[in-house]
Amino acid sequence: MAGLHLGELEITSPAFKHAGRIPDEYTVNGEDVSPELSWSGAPDDTAQFALICHDPDAPLTDGFTHWVLYGIPGDVTSIPRGGGDAYVHGATDFGAQEYGGPAPPPGHGLHHYFFHLYALSGEVDAAPGLTRTELLEKIDPLITVQSRIVGTYHR
Repeated sequence: MAGLHLGELEITSPAFKHAGRIPDEYTVNGEDVSPELSWSGAPDDTAQFALICHDPDAPLTDGFTHWVLYGIPGDVTSIPRGGGDAYVHGATDFGAQEYGGPAPPPGHGLHHYFFHLYALSGEVDAAPGLTRTELLEKIDPLITVQSRIVGTYHR
């Protein structure tokens, strides 16, 4: 099963396969560090990338946001394990401005973690701390292509 690809952009991770289980080390039950992510196929004129990790299965009205990252230069093609600090962090639903790994309520069943990557035709001119919704509103007119990889987790 492949992830969503609109255009040629493709995001992958050596930590987990699309629709596969996210290892504990990337969750609150482990080291709680972000997984390595790599991508290819972005348009040559990509100015920046934005990345959002979101769990729509969380028992909240709009799911739960685990990572908001923007200001990633257009020539970047990966974020290392535990990386992202070179870019601008938005606010997660944990109330932090950093990656927060999967933490579904025990016994709540399987959750899906969507790592959405957006290639942008312009730069995001924003201070740190944008929420997922604020970032999406800001980048909507700039998105040229997008891709996602989905990991799963339960406890």
